[in-house]
This record gives sequence, C-alpha cells and structure tokens, in this order.
Amino acid sequence: MTQDELKQAVARAALDYVVEGKIVGVGTGSTANCFIDALAEIKDRIAGAVASSEATRKRLEGHGIRVFDLNDVTELPVYIDGADEINARMHMIKGGGGALTREKIVAAVAEKFVCIADGSKLVPVLGKFPLPVEAIPMARAQIMRELASLGGTPVVRDGFVTDNGNLIIDLKGLEIADPAALETRLNQIVGVVTNGIFACRPADVCLLGTGEGVKILTAS
Repeated sequence: MTQDELKQAVARAALDYVVEGKIVGVGTGSTANCFIDALAEIKDRIAGAVASSEATRKRLEGHGIRVFDLNDVTELPVYIDGADEINARMHMIKGGGGALTREKIVAAVAEKFVCIADGSKLVPVLGKFPLPVEAIPMARAQIMRELASLGGTPVVRDGFVTDNGNLIIDLKGLEIADPAALETRLNQIVGVVTNGIFACRPADVCLLGTGEGVKILTAS
C-alpha cells in the first residue's frame, strides 16, 4: 500500500471512535484531511466538529460539517489527529503543519485522543523529526539561545505565521529521552506559547496503518 492509502485506511478506521450525535475534535494535516473526507460520509450522524486550525475549519465547512468554537463546547468525547512521530508510550511530536497550540488545546479538552498515522511515524525515540516550538515574535532571539543550549539547532520556519500570529522555531538534532520532562521545560521558557511534544497529554490509542492492515496500539 502507498503512504496515501495507509492514511486513508486509518482515517476510515477512526470513524469507529466517533460518538454518534456528539461533537468530534478534528486535527490538522494530511492524515487529518483524510479523516475529514471520511467524516463527511457520516456528517448527518454527528452534531458537528471542533477544528484545530483555520485550514481544518475550512475543509470541514466545505463538506457541510458544522464547526463549533471550543469555548461553546462542554463535552468532547474524542479528538482525532495525526502525528509527525509517535513512540510506544503514545508520546508524540506534532506541529509539522504549524497548528500545535490549537491541537494541544483541543486534545486537552477531549476525553479520548485517537492518533491516526502510517507505520513510518512509529519510532523508538522521538526527535528525528524537528521539534516545532511556537514563539512570540519579540522573544525569538532569546528563545533560540535557550533552545540552542539544549544541544539542538533551532531554525525559524521561513515565511510561516501560525493561526495565532506567531513564529515556529524548529529544533533539530535532538534525541528526546524524556518527552514529558522536555515538554515541561520548554514551556517554561518565557515567550514560548507551547511546543510540539505531546507527552503530558499523550494519545490514548494509535491507529497505525501497515501493509498488514490497521493495527491498534495503546501505551506500553
């Protein structure tokens, strides 16, 4: 199966986690887009969706799916999103598409977080994929100095502005042995909005697309 076919397979498998009559949280990125397209087929069976980015909102609305502001939602049974990397403990690096802050907010509200990914995203140790850090623009230089002190190479994502009006700094060359500790440490840097490690709130389950079909993984 091609990578696109694997993404489509996990996207369709994720429909089993959608709660009928309720609102579903929807992530951002190519795999999430496959899920949105699949979700459109059952849109009459859900109340609507919460979007983790403006791009996701537009795609949902393009399918005729009602999009709710998260502030108006009191119950969110499930959030479904992809990952740039995920390990066996369901810790992830996310934010390749730059939506990490809103993704993290929606994931924090959801009762269950379902990660959908193709098999290439499963790794023994996080860090080969550059770690995105959303930064307030005026703090860019100081944040980059702090990030460099951790041993990685920080690079401002050229020409990119988040939906929140901020910068993304991609931290390259790290081997992340303790994701939760690093997530907490990075978020304590003044001017950092959040970072792309999802370990303090990991996925509850991962639907992994493989050549042998969709595998269901939980934390080990």
